[in-house]
Amino acid sequence: MASATGIPQRTPIDPEDGGEQDLEPLLGHPGDVSQRDQAPIAKNLIIGTGVIAEAAALLLVASVWAPVFMNPLMLFSVHPLAQSAGLLVLVQSILVLQPTHTGAQKQVGAKVHAGLNFLAFSLFLVGVVSIEVNKFKSNGPHFHSVHGYLGVIASIWILVQYFVGFTMYGLPQLYGGEANAKKIWKYHRVSGYVLLLFFLATVISATQTDYNLNVLGLKLWAITLISVLLVIGVYPRIKKHKLGL
Repeated sequence: MASATGIPQRTPIDPEDGGEQDLEPLLGHPGDVSQRDQAPIAKNLIIGTGVIAEAAALLLVASVWAPVFMNPLMLFSVHPLAQSAGLLVLVQSILVLQPTHTGAQKQVGAKVHAGLNFLAFSLFLVGVVSIEVNKFKSNGPHFHSVHGYLGVIASIWILVQYFVGFTMYGLPQLYGGEANAKKIWKYHRVSGYVLLLFFLATVISATQTDYNLNVLGLKLWAITLISVLLVIGVYPRIKKHKLGL
């Protein structure tokens, strides 16, 4: 909506939600990165700094997929392809939910968020299974690198994250009812944002593996820069109110 001056007005505050607090991001003014009324939820992906996150996520996938397909494909190739695609989808699941602030928006956003997370989980699972099968077939050592250790921790962490997220939404009775389940949401969000940082650290550590050094040739500085851009794109959009700040 535009004012008489032609300057876009910020999103009106929903009195049933957290008011202006619920619209204030970590960086910026209330409403700057909030979903507009009647706006398609897909637009949430590029609101504010979201466009930076999208560009960085796509650049990461391109940086990984290009050298994989420029080399002979093998079972091991599935791992970087699936994991990078999973991270791309995971970023979408975060970006699509962040700008929601009304009850109706949050309901739709939660469903899309859950669906995207299920797809991301499926991709991550394919990536993990492919690397494990490859190691068993080649009698390769497990926990051969820092990347391997970080990958195991990330896998366990995201399983717990998914379990809590899906049960909070679909089975709130496990937490003593919907009211109690809602009290856990902010911890679920904090865990998710920290987990994303951990995923990025895991991706960066992959540049030091034998497969990358001998085959792919991804540069540490390049993947680090892309990760920094992802952080710049995602974290300023965090709503203070949703984290209890």
